Amino acid sequence: MLAALTFEFYRCRFQFRSAGTLYFPPYKSGNIVRGAFGSIFRKLVCIPSCRDAKICDVRTTCPYARVFEPQAARGEGPSGLADWPRPFVFRASHLDGSTVRQGEAFHFDVHIFDVRDPALAYFVLAFAQLAREGLGPGRACADLAAVDQLDVSGATVARVFDSEGFEMRELAAPIAVDIREAPGRVDRLRVRFVTPTELKSEHQVAERPEFGILFGRLRDRISTLRTFYDSGPLEIDFRGMGERAAAVRMVKCDLKRMEVDRLSSRSGQRHPLGGFVGEAEYFGELAEFVGYLQLGKWVGVGRQTVWGKGEMVVL
Repeated sequence: MLAALTFEFYRCRFQFRSAGTLYFPPYKSGNIVRGAFGSIFRKLVCIPSCRDAKICDVRTTCPYARVFEPQAARGEGPSGLADWPRPFVFRASHLDGSTVRQGEAFHFDVHIFDVRDPALAYFVLAFAQLAREGLGPGRACADLAAVDQLDVSGATVARVFDSEGFEMRELAAPIAVDIREAPGRVDRLRVRFVTPTELKSEHQVAERPEFGILFGRLRDRISTLRTFYDSGPLEIDFRGMGERAAAVRMVKCDLKRMEVDRLSSRSGQRHPLGGFVGEAEYFGELAEFVGYLQLGKWVGVGRQTVWGKGEMVVL
């Protein structure tokens, strides 16, 4: 049961130095990084004849399909999932609304959940090429200086890539987060939704993060990621925990809606990126849920987590 109540992942920091002036629009930095990464990644590894990773003849061995469109590489998923979650998320919200001048350093983090085959070399190759081609609205260029593996506190565990020798090094052991029940009584806590968050309930977007909905979406995401990329699903009483979570009350809700959208380079259509940000406070028997909520900082919760939506912090 100990293994069933831990979650492992790699936290890597990609460090750059700007060769021009870069601008990251508010609430769009993660989407800028994600969109450019996918395009460059596909150019680097896909065969020229590939038009769609879902029907490509070599999808089972293609690194792009496995990392960026994982269902195409691994077939139908369990529990009727139409799309498998991608095995990574970006953390770039600290760049929102900022301007990086020529010669200045900047960074963003990538959390990688496939601990069996993290494919870090492909992330490094793609981001090194992306930096050379330019990113952001002005397509300013940059240089990938280094990639560091971090622990949960942000301290460097290992330097896994250095541009001076263009050398990849082995990753150290992944972070292992314990999600067992917290010791002692916990009857009140606050959750801060750092980046726009959208939670679905009964096929609709929920207006408020009621605790039962929040915990249910987070629990299912954690278990799904473990199923596909680590040691298997959580061995817990899903129904019982869901019923107890539904009994927890929201006693304060201080949220605001952020309306943001993105322009698809493929279709030319605009897609919403918005959601709520702010804080919610909950009251009830909370000890068994604390570990899951704390893990939300690293995995995200809700829709479009891959580019940084749904980042949350327990206070």
